[in-house]
Amino acid sequence: MNKDFFQHIFDKHQQAEPVPPTKEIATWALRIIRLLFPEQTKEYFRSEEEIEIQFKNLELDLRNILISTYQCKGCNPEWKANEFIERIPEVYRILKTDIQAIIEGDPAAKSEFEVIRAYPGFFAITFYRLAHELYDLGIPLLPRILTEYAHSKTGIDIHPGAKIDEYFFIDHGTGIVIGESCIIGKHVKLYQGVTLGALSVEKTMANTKRHPTVENNVVIYSGATILGGKTTIGEHSIIGGNVWLTRSVPSYSTVYHKPEIKVVERVME
Repeated sequence: MNKDFFQHIFDKHQQAEPVPPTKEIATWALRIIRLLFPEQTKEYFRSEEEIEIQFKNLELDLRNILISTYQCKGCNPEWKANEFIERIPEVYRILKTDIQAIIEGDPAAKSEFEVIRAYPGFFAITFYRLAHELYDLGIPLLPRILTEYAHSKTGIDIHPGAKIDEYFFIDHGTGIVIGESCIIGKHVKLYQGVTLGALSVEKTMANTKRHPTVENNVVIYSGATILGGKTTIGEHSIIGGNVWLTRSVPSYSTVYHKPEIKVVERVME
């Protein structure tokens, strides 16, 4: 390699925007999750005052992360860190509904402890719920870092800008994609491989609704692909496996893919 290449890489390092490592940001989020759900940790607290101190430390650490992130320059880190912490009780309430939806909807779920400790769907949802609040506060970069961390651990890709209501259930989950402008109602259940995406990815559509709306009490089975910002899945609908949808369906619909499968029995001699 020649010296021009070394100089180019050196210049890139000098020009790179400062931002804390992904591990530091993800560890901060994990500390919140483990504080809310002791099923995830062995840490022991002797009093509620110690819990209060933990939340104050989390607020301080978020403020420092924001100060250390170039894209957050001038974003009022003290106020946003405080506002985020104030929202945690509501996030916790919604996450409890997600746990309930998993326990009620999955015959294999034995307990709340098992869901919190072992279910990748719940892991991805917790990171999404935290990231969405940061996104809603107008904090750049960090929300996507958190959801991409969860994506790397679970195979579940939820954009932090998506709006997802209570009692959300991801079953198995690997390969699920939920786009930025998705709107998902209450009591929605998604299986592995579901895509809620855009019909096109033109940059000019960045500020438009590109992804579907899924109304209350909808089940979408594995491998289904639903595309487009004008596409709405009406409440109480069932979308079967491997369905490809680019238009709306009314409430109480059942949509299924009809494959042509032939089974030929071999004659054993």
